[in-house]
Amino acid sequence: MKVLVINCGSSSLKYQMLDMTTEKVLAKGLAERIGIDGSVVTHQPAGKDKVKFERPMETHKDALDIIMKALVDPNHGVLKSLKEIDAVGHRTVHGGETFASSVIINNDVIKKMEDCSTLAPLHNPANLIGISACQEVLPDVPMVAVFDTAFHQTMPAEAYMYSLPYEIYEKFRVRKYGFHGTSHRFVTLKAAKLLGENIGNLKLISCHLGNGASIAAVRYGKCIDTSMGLTPLAGLEMGTRCGDIDPAILPFLYKKGYSMEEMDRMMNKESGILGVSGVSSDFRDVEAAAREGNKRAKLALDIFFYNVKTTIGSYVAALDGVDGIIFTAGLGENSSFSRQKICSGLKYLGIQLDEEKNKKRGEDIIITTPDSMTKVMVIPTNEELMIARDTVELVSKMK
Repeated sequence: MKVLVINCGSSSLKYQMLDMTTEKVLAKGLAERIGIDGSVVTHQPAGKDKVKFERPMETHKDALDIIMKALVDPNHGVLKSLKEIDAVGHRTVHGGETFASSVIINNDVIKKMEDCSTLAPLHNPANLIGISACQEVLPDVPMVAVFDTAFHQTMPAEAYMYSLPYEIYEKFRVRKYGFHGTSHRFVTLKAAKLLGENIGNLKLISCHLGNGASIAAVRYGKCIDTSMGLTPLAGLEMGTRCGDIDPAILPFLYKKGYSMEEMDRMMNKESGILGVSGVSSDFRDVEAAAREGNKRAKLALDIFFYNVKTTIGSYVAALDGVDGIIFTAGLGENSSFSRQKICSGLKYLGIQLDEEKNKKRGEDIIITTPDSMTKVMVIPTNEELMIARDTVELVSKMK
């Protein structure tokens, strides 16, 4: 089965074409600046150079038209015909309490996703635009929605409820939902294989660390807590997001003359690593500045490492012990320095890092010594493959 995976943003569209008989990526690419001057599609067939199409794209359908032509192009295409596309898997952000697993997309699913848009106003409308555009271009192809929030729907009420008046939850469904669920699910399943254990016997902590960052506590394959909340703003300090703060800061700043719009922008786009360091939202730039003696850059990293360590510690308590800790995503996979700094504060777990293994990149690897009481792993995430696997499973049941 050949599956097209779509990840649609407000002005962008990422895609991968996979052959699921081998789980190999045939082609991948990105359409950028949709509806904006300078729009471009970058298409890369497996094993070949990238090809760029700089063309006006007023809508996501325009972008998909270019992508479809690229997929069947005689020179850089990977399909003989669009009829080879058996299914489409869509990355969708917020499923609220409605969706605890991936689903075949139909009119009812679309309506329920629209209802969830108030919980993810920046993401769900864009996801729905991508679904609509795909349905226009590939009207007879089955499609699947894979929700970032679904994996976290196994959290118990004591983990997901906020201590606000209960009617706030009843009226507006204000609660913790969590995100990065597709990534957390992928790497915890991989971790079980790497450890040679049944996922049903393991207590794992998954650290998805990048420009957006979250941690999940996973007991026997089920999420029991995660650091992001009602929105992706909660939890850890991130590239530009503040993470958890005292909520009374907002009325305090409001009285000082900040508008709601200014505070929203500040918390989401001007805080975190960027806000504290004053250097960049990119951890690589901040690490370099810290090495050169920039005190604010060092402080930004120290805050981040502290928050990761204390969150891991709280999840060890929630799990009543831990068998393995996983690092994934951009920073988690690629920064041996960050992993070392975080693990150096977890000696009470009997963690013994293997320095040479910790330097490796791009592979599933246990980076602790054989006598380490708690295993620490680096596992590159692959949300697109997880989406494609769910798509194959659900579409196969339709036949």
